[in-house]
Amino acid sequence: MWWFQQGMSFFPAALVVWSATAFIFSFITAALLRHVDPLVPYISDTGTTPPERCVFGIMLSISAFLGLVTMYVRYKQVEALTQEEERIIVRLNRIGLSLGLISCLGLCIVANFQKTTLIHVHILGAVLTFGIGIIYLLLQTIISYKMQPLIHGIKIFWIRCALLTWCTASSISMFISSVTLYSMIPTTDMAKKLHWNPAEKKITLHAEVDLHSDTLYDRLPGHTHVGEHSPLLAGSL
Repeated sequence: MWWFQQGMSFFPAALVVWSATAFIFSFITAALLRHVDPLVPYISDTGTTPPERCVFGIMLSISAFLGLVTMYVRYKQVEALTQEEERIIVRLNRIGLSLGLISCLGLCIVANFQKTTLIHVHILGAVLTFGIGIIYLLLQTIISYKMQPLIHGIKIFWIRCALLTWCTASSISMFISSVTLYSMIPTTDMAKKLHWNPAEKKITLHAEVDLHSDTLYDRLPGHTHVGEHSPLLAGSL
């Protein structure tokens, strides 16, 4: 019997596999239909255009449900393994469950309010998903530290520390890049900025020529002197 077939281990395994499939499938569909750039895609841009938008929303909603079940199973697991006198673990476990439910709610918001509909609601869902999710992971890391070595080994704690560090670094880099991008172009449509249409006239060029010395024609007899700001020498493109 494999490890994910034992008890409730199916839910965290299904959560990881299903969530990864949701992003990969929507990216492949968007890339094949030329809705995103295959090399450097914007993560929120891979689920904004039908048909991948509909499939992405449905699959991510199922991921939110799997995450809710997974966090509840973790809550019951810690509750069963701790004693009543270990009040700090009991409190952290209850707070972690509440934060986990909020994070799953944020994931459901991201799935149903995508970037092209209500951008502020989409950002709120992302903050709840990643921000509250990191706090939930921090609490679980503390719980794992306090549960070792009586209940499990130190390796579980270090694994959670590595996941916490990786998720925190990824979320901070994503937040900084998103804030920088939106603050630099606050009045420009994001979709048009990321995907330039050659038929749109967005670029205007203007060139002026100023002469600061005599030319060859000024020295020839019978030619009229041309001024420095002559309309013949200044033009626009």
